[in-house]
Amino acid sequence: PCSSGCAELTTSLSLSVCVLSASEPISVELSCGAGPVHVVLEPDHPLLLECHLGASEPPLNVTWLRDGVVVSESQTIRPLPNGSLLILPSSTDGQAPAGVEGGYSCLSTSSTGALTSRALTLHLASLSRFLQDPEPQVVPVGGTARFECYVDGLPTPSITWEKDQEPLPAPTEPLEPSRYISLPNGVLQILRVTKEDEGLYRCVAFNSARKRFSQDASLTVSSGITRRPVVIVAPPRNSTVVMGRPAVMECMAQGEPKPFVSWSRQDGKPIATDVVVLATNLVIPDTRSHHAGVYVCRANKPKTRDFVSSPAELRVLAPPVILQPPEAVSLSRGNTARFVCNSSGDPPPALRWLKNGEPVQSNARVKTQNPGVLLINQLRLDDAGYYQCIAANSLGTACATAKLSVIVREGLPSPPRHVSAIPHSSTSALLTWDPPEHNSDQIIGFSVHYQRTAGSDNMEYQFAVNNDTTELHVKELLPHTAYTFYVVAYSLMGASRPSLPVTVEMLEDVPSASPQLSLLSTSPTDIRVMWLPLSSQLSRGAITRYRIDYRALEQVDHIYSVEVGGNETQVTLRDLKPNQTYQLRIAAGTRAGFSQSSEWASHHTPNLTQVLFAPTELKVRAKMHSLHVTWQPPPNLTQITGFKLSWRELDGEELANEEKPMVNERIQQIKLRKRVKHHEVTGLAPDRLYELKVWAFNKQTEGYPAVWKGRTEKLTRDSLPPLPPISVRARANSSTSIWLRWEKPHFSNVRIVNYTIRCSPAGIRNASLVSYYSSSSQEILLESLKPFTSYGIAVQSNGADMRGPFSSTVEESTLPDRPSSPPLDMQLSALDSYSVLVSWRPPLEPNGVILTYWILYTGNISHPDHLWINLTHDGSVTSAEVQGLMTGMRYYFKMGACTEVGVGPYSPVKDVFTPPKKYGVYLDIHAVTGIIVGVCVGLLCILLCMCVSFRNGKTRSLSPPYRKGARPVPATAPDCHELETLMPSSAEDPNKPLTDLTEQQSLMGNIEGADDGLAESKVSIAIYSS
Repeated sequence: PCSSGCAELTTSLSLSVCVLSASEPISVELSCGAGPVHVVLEPDHPLLLECHLGASEPPLNVTWLRDGVVVSESQTIRPLPNGSLLILPSSTDGQAPAGVEGGYSCLSTSSTGALTSRALTLHLASLSRFLQDPEPQVVPVGGTARFECYVDGLPTPSITWEKDQEPLPAPTEPLEPSRYISLPNGVLQILRVTKEDEGLYRCVAFNSARKRFSQDASLTVSSGITRRPVVIVAPPRNSTVVMGRPAVMECMAQGEPKPFVSWSRQDGKPIATDVVVLATNLVIPDTRSHHAGVYVCRANKPKTRDFVSSPAELRVLAPPVILQPPEAVSLSRGNTARFVCNSSGDPPPALRWLKNGEPVQSNARVKTQNPGVLLINQLRLDDAGYYQCIAANSLGTACATAKLSVIVREGLPSPPRHVSAIPHSSTSALLTWDPPEHNSDQIIGFSVHYQRTAGSDNMEYQFAVNNDTTELHVKELLPHTAYTFYVVAYSLMGASRPSLPVTVEMLEDVPSASPQLSLLSTSPTDIRVMWLPLSSQLSRGAITRYRIDYRALEQVDHIYSVEVGGNETQVTLRDLKPNQTYQLRIAAGTRAGFSQSSEWASHHTPNLTQVLFAPTELKVRAKMHSLHVTWQPPPNLTQITGFKLSWRELDGEELANEEKPMVNERIQQIKLRKRVKHHEVTGLAPDRLYELKVWAFNKQTEGYPAVWKGRTEKLTRDSLPPLPPISVRARANSSTSIWLRWEKPHFSNVRIVNYTIRCSPAGIRNASLVSYYSSSSQEILLESLKPFTSYGIAVQSNGADMRGPFSSTVEESTLPDRPSSPPLDMQLSALDSYSVLVSWRPPLEPNGVILTYWILYTGNISHPDHLWINLTHDGSVTSAEVQGLMTGMRYYFKMGACTEVGVGPYSPVKDVFTPPKKYGVYLDIHAVTGIIVGVCVGLLCILLCMCVSFRNGKTRSLSPPYRKGARPVPATAPDCHELETLMPSSAEDPNKPLTDLTEQQSLMGNIEGADDGLAESKVSIAIYSS
């Protein structure tokens, strides 16, 4: 812990920063427990480091280390007699001499063992120049201005802002909230900008080292406010914050009218109550692990569905913490000690073990297993001591201590004597020994231990043997390999000391495999045969010679052989026939004999007119899952454009019939540049036979291939690949990125050096769409992905020279985004003078579920977007009728699709003309029929009246003339009857006086000066027509 003059930023965890500000020496304790791991040394304030490791025995010696090197005394660094270390700062100028900064630790040695403390990193107080200065801003009245600056320093500098070299003005009213929002990350936001805000702004940073001013940035306030769409001008950023330090999630949106900003967590959890909302930003003063997650800022346009959102992830880093410390154990000699140490932290800490302050070296007896398990077999007296579990990540270290005591009881047997090992064959040996010299009558059994001599991390094998025998026939050994044996005797009291070790080398054997051939021709009459030496595991002895057999395909019964020395790796067969197919194979030999010959490999010599020869010196190094291919270009390098490389897996049928055509679906081929001379073929299966070809090509033709045929390495007990990672977790970070995290496998027989991540859209089998990433840590941010797309992700563990299988695939979808493309094929058609039918197809890249379609139209194409009329339709429809338009007018239309994130780009503008309204009779079959019938009836009536009038006139001409004022006497009765039938009943009154009739007739028209017959005839037509 720090004294009162040291401010701990994180007290509950082991990451703390002590700021030394007292005039007297400040004491900081270094132990193996929790405490600060960083300290800032300010000018003129000394620092006292005290070593307290909690050993029960008084320390005999305390050694101080800086970055792993013993600290030597100087004017600045002084070891004290009580084991403490005093570090003096330099003079008042604040400049410390070189060699003060670094990681300090202490090593305490006692009679029982040694202990080391956690590391404490010492920094000098500093303040850098501004790494980012504020930039000038032009903001309209009522808008929001934003300035940003960044400076680095220790301790963390405080940042304030000035306007015109004066502190920012305070609110005029006591309860009025300030319009100036200063965030801890160096951002200044000015809300509701007015003309009075114009001026020069600068950032002021200061700490105990010094004070600095940034460059001035002007704020210009423009007049006039126009309607603007909602835009997040300062979206939240992915942030990584150390636990205990403040975090800021900034979100500043603009638009007219002013948008409404809200925050939520993507996982649906409520935002913690200790999070402070400052204007539209989130500020976390003391970041903890529960604050980690993806936060979504959403800006809504008031009273509309128009909104935009932006997510960002907050990751909280934590220093290591020992969750399960190892426990002290006391065991008898020959037993097995097991220490378990579990830790946590972010990034996940790496665990290592120390014994008496030195790293534990793994060997046959001592094994480290993941995660944090240390096994010590066949305990010996020299295994006793202090064991420490050290957990370290980029933020610091944590440690825990356990003591191992080895008990030796009285009356134990002495070690077995005269141990001897004699090889019986290349894979077996006879081990013999004599009983112990002391207490041999108490022996209840023996244990035989052996391991390979070469190497430092070999597996140790054990066999239990009864007490009535003193020999063991050991089998399943590797030929031509040295082994070390020892024997331990057991009684009821415990185990004896191990016997003296004995080493024996096994006999040679014939090679277990044959070399893999590479074939090429440098001329039409030769074949160059090349191979790589066998590994020691495959050779099973010293290779003394190679035998190459070859034959012409047309003469398979005539086999020719050539032998070369064991140090050769190629031979050229000459005087062959051009344009001929040959078969070749090879066998390797030791003093025990030749291996089984390889499979026949076919090679076709080029004809005499061939221009491009095969690449030379083709060499292929086969691994379990890959082939490393190297070659040299042919002599006519200037004539080629590049190289082609193909490979395929062969099966039994193809081996039996060399002339069987290749199956194109199984051949994989790539093109390489002219200057490329090597390539790694990956993704292969172990112990499979492959055929590989390399050839040159140009625009006119393709050259002759160099061919290699061989097997990938087998999976052996000692070369098993690393297990795949476990607990693979994927989480969408944004619309184009996914966070992927995983854990190491619990057990692995090889050291994992890095990881390979395979990522592809789910369900896709096209290899060109599969992406591979590499990571040395246990997490990665996969970027440049497609929005709203499900991806299948798997992780592979890689050793130094081998790759393991991929883990099971996890699926995760990226977040939705605005559509990247507008609706397709928008078509407009006028239905009538007042409505238009709009049809379309969904956008090509929706980037999410289309919730609504926006149809915007206007009669004036020069209008801005907010003046266009906006119609919203459900995302499931692909056509809509726009009504209420004006007749005889040209309208302009465009469309956009909207997801939950916002609206995408608009389609190109198209126009349509509403036809003018037509006045008059519309063509209606019923109306036309009525008109025709009416006209016909009218014409018939007219004709009938004319006929009646004509006939009446003729009758009048035959009658006596009227006398004025008197009724004429009709000549015949039928004529009078005919006239009466033409008169309506209301006008016909025989009792009416004659004068009345004359008056009535005068009302029908002007009959003065007309004869009586004509006047009466007119009256009859008028009455009928009425």
